[in-house]
Amino acid sequence: MSEDKLAIFEHHIRVYYEDTDAGGIVYYANYLKFLERARTEWLRTLGIEQDELLERSVGFVVKRVEMDNHAPARFNELLRIQSEIVELKRASLMFKQTIVSPSGQRLVSALIRVACVDLQAMKPLAIPAFILEEFTRVV
Repeated sequence: MSEDKLAIFEHHIRVYYEDTDAGGIVYYANYLKFLERARTEWLRTLGIEQDELLERSVGFVVKRVEMDNHAPARFNELLRIQSEIVELKRASLMFKQTIVSPSGQRLVSALIRVACVDLQAMKPLAIPAFILEEFTRVV
């Protein structure tokens, strides 16, 4: 995969029945799960596995979410989630993520600040160099 393709990572998620509310549309809180899965898969494409980070007591926690719901997603749709880093700091980063319908309609847009923490001390931690190197490659 070229660096250009990693700058904006795309991940697809199918809407299951369990993701929907009584009206047959995706329950709003489930969009946060979809966004989290996309970020996790993106890390995986960069060679960063979260279980290995946990062994080092390194974690990424969501500090802030700003999310706008533009239109509903429905059962069985295959959604496209676009993720990109729009800000990279010493111990945190901000993702811009968009959920797009099969027809190309923007459904959800979000800005998500993620902080790097020492999981044992539960304190901010500078993003480890090997991770920062991968992030700077795609910013």
